[in-house]
Amino acid sequence: MVASPAVIGQAEAARALSAFRISCPALVRRTDQSGLTRGSDWAPLCAEAATVTPQQAPAFFRDRFEWARVGEGKAFATGYYEPELAGSRVRVPGLYDTPIYRTPPDLVRCTRPDGGTGRGRTDQTGTCVLYFTRAEIEDGALAGRGLELAWAADPIELFFLHIQGSGRVRFPDGSILRIGYAEQNGREYVAIGRLLRERGILPPGGASMQAIVAWMRANPEAGRALMRDNPSYIFFRELTGPGPLGALNLPVTARATVAADPLFVPLGAPVFLTLDRPEANGLWVAQDTGGAIKGANRFDTFWGAGIEATQIAGGMAANGQALILLPKGSISRALARP
Repeated sequence: MVASPAVIGQAEAARALSAFRISCPALVRRTDQSGLTRGSDWAPLCAEAATVTPQQAPAFFRDRFEWARVGEGKAFATGYYEPELAGSRVRVPGLYDTPIYRTPPDLVRCTRPDGGTGRGRTDQTGTCVLYFTRAEIEDGALAGRGLELAWAADPIELFFLHIQGSGRVRFPDGSILRIGYAEQNGREYVAIGRLLRERGILPPGGASMQAIVAWMRANPEAGRALMRDNPSYIFFRELTGPGPLGALNLPVTARATVAADPLFVPLGAPVFLTLDRPEANGLWVAQDTGGAIKGANRFDTFWGAGIEATQIAGGMAANGQALILLPKGSISRALARP
């Protein structure tokens, strides 16, 4: 579990230091689901981070943390970004037809007759049932309820904004609405890239976001059906501050934030990746989560907004090794647990 520190570059350390400082207010207060750390473990590091200069950042991360490998440390990393799509505040038939929904008030957490608990809704009989699927919502299950934040011009772009979890809507007058994840319908996330590979439509290693979008545009009916094969649906809220926001409800940082599974990686902890995609190598900070980001060494790197970010994130599928940076003493405590 214990590992030796790696060599950290100046620029990546400075970005990670900034991201780590952003995480600190939540880091010292929250309960670590992984059980590896306590809020009090992070307090001295956060206090010190406030005084560290960017030039001192590599030494800070190298010397003031314990470096650990979870399991074999064999990592797989993808990428995400902040997409921008064309939209309108009001529906314009034939131009802006696809609703971007806020959270419905009937989406609640409840207990179903089979004993299962989670997101759902109460039907007319008072019984807790699963919430509407993507297909049901697209077919009008929420229409006419005034839940629209905006209307998108392109349903494919909106689908990928659902996957990213946050983004920007550019209106015809040039103004921007920033939106972020608010809730999810409780349905399983199904990766459409995997479906295309399993069906032999795209080759192994060839299901990048760009390839998926190209196939969907060339096959519009099949593309629409493919999107509906993923029953998960995301609801959004308007963001007014710096964003987008991650799972800590704090702004994430391009080329510094990574999404991780909080059952294995403490949210707020630095993570060092050594991958076969060199642009993703280096130091990141676990500030986000994702429906597809499950397991000890599964990560999703955040690249920001713009054309370059879209291209890097859309094609990111990297294998390698991961190390987690933890407060000193936390590893021995974890190993001593029965």
